[in-house]
Amino acid sequence: MRTMKKLALTAAALALTASPAFAASGPFFSLGNTDFIVLIAFIAFIAVLVYFKVPGLIGGLLDKRADGIKSELEEARALHEDAKDLLASFERKQKEVQDQADRIVATAKSEAAAAAEQADAELEKSIARRLAAAEEQIASAEASAVKEVRDTAVTTAIAVAREVIAKQMTDSQSAALVDSAIEDVKTRLN
Repeated sequence: MRTMKKLALTAAALALTASPAFAASGPFFSLGNTDFIVLIAFIAFIAVLVYFKVPGLIGGLLDKRADGIKSELEEARALHEDAKDLLASFERKQKEVQDQADRIVATAKSEAAAAAEQADAELEKSIARRLAAAEEQIASAEASAVKEVRDTAVTTAIAVAREVIAKQMTDSQSAALVDSAIEDVKTRLN
């Protein structure tokens, strides 16, 4: 407030020494001189302003405005810090989500590889089972073929033996052979 009073007095002194006031005709300190009247009105206006403490009010308003700006700046700083914290939090969360996504992809890849290995193992087992079944079928067919060949050989051998025996055997030998077979059956049945 003292600064405002000093400012007002300095303004009044400058107004007294202003060059247009000295350029007027006649005595300066007379009510006929318009420059003097303007100067007195200006000084009265400044005095009224000082009397009603307008410079103090203006200073108070400026101080309030400065305090308001200061509080807004502090609030802006606080908001800025909150925004930085929020950004850092979001960046951490984004990094965690990215890490989790990477882990999920890695897990999926390893599970896919394991599933492929298991499918390969199952395919190998299936092939082995089919090969074993085919080998069994081959062995069975082979045994069947061998049996058929033996049966055919036995049948052929019997037929050949019958023919050979029929050609070499006489009626008396045939009757003796039949009698011995009957006796053999009798002894076995008893």
